Amino acid sequence: MVLSAVAGYAVVQYVSGGTGDPGCRVVSGDGDGATYEFTPEQAVNAATIAAVGTDRAMPERAVAIALATAIQESGLRNLAHGDRDSLGLFQQRPSQGWGTERQVTDPAYAADVFYAHLAKVHDYTELPLTVAAQRVQRSGYPEAYAKHEQDAVLLAAALTGTSAATLTCDGRSRATAATGPAAVRAALTRDFGRGAARQGGSKTGSQTGAGAGKASSAGARTPVAESSGRTLTLPVSEDTTAGGRSVGERGWQLAHWAVANASALRIERVAYAGREWVSGRSDSQWRATGSTSAEAAGRPAAGGGSDSVRIVTEQ
Repeated sequence: MVLSAVAGYAVVQYVSGGTGDPGCRVVSGDGDGATYEFTPEQAVNAATIAAVGTDRAMPERAVAIALATAIQESGLRNLAHGDRDSLGLFQQRPSQGWGTERQVTDPAYAADVFYAHLAKVHDYTELPLTVAAQRVQRSGYPEAYAKHEQDAVLLAAALTGTSAATLTCDGRSRATAATGPAAVRAALTRDFGRGAARQGGSKTGSQTGAGAGKASSAGARTPVAESSGRTLTLPVSEDTTAGGRSVGERGWQLAHWAVANASALRIERVAYAGREWVSGRSDSQWRATGSTSAEAAGRPAAGGGSDSVRIVTEQ
């Protein structure tokens, strides 16, 4: 029985852990037809991993490494079990110094400590993804991360904002906790606010190791949402970006983050840069709002200008 259990765990560790019906989809911004489908639960966790990475001013490659690792280790699910005392998205072990059980099952903490270790890997951005991941994880299956690289790269491009209007979800509500504008604001702080608490906002862990040379010395500022009724507006400007990312990339990161959290937070629509996503649309596409001429004239677009992300909740 023990051998069977071990064998079963080995299969889980080597095969992607995705479960449930896919409700989200990311497509390649290069037009090569590559896609990755995943569940709303996985979308929330992936968005958190990417947000924490950019908050640390880590490069997009670091986010891809983290996402591939979490896909392999947990199927992007915050597991309350694993091999021996392994827990959470990255199957981190409290007995090995990763943190307490409560900490490693906090997705934002788990991602943060993963990046802290990754940043210490010499030239990690130049290493094969599976090698960089293995130097952090010390897994018994060191080549297993490689098979998730394409999916992780697609996700990283969307969730860091370098690929515009490429992530969609069906938006069907699966909310089990607080929702509405206050919940969205709290979730933004949860995912993007760790930089303020880390060393008083000083230089982040991305400054450690030669691979960190491509990262900025400071993380992005926590998005400040201006709310009116069910609508939250997130201003996007140069002082809200980090790691050499453009204002447009920051905007698309926040827009994709909102779509990824749509089911959990009951978000009805998201608008940015003249495009809008609406929950429940059968094709879940980003649609043009017809306001691009206003943007060209330097005025905010009706559906959310190029200088702000607009989020509308169901309540």
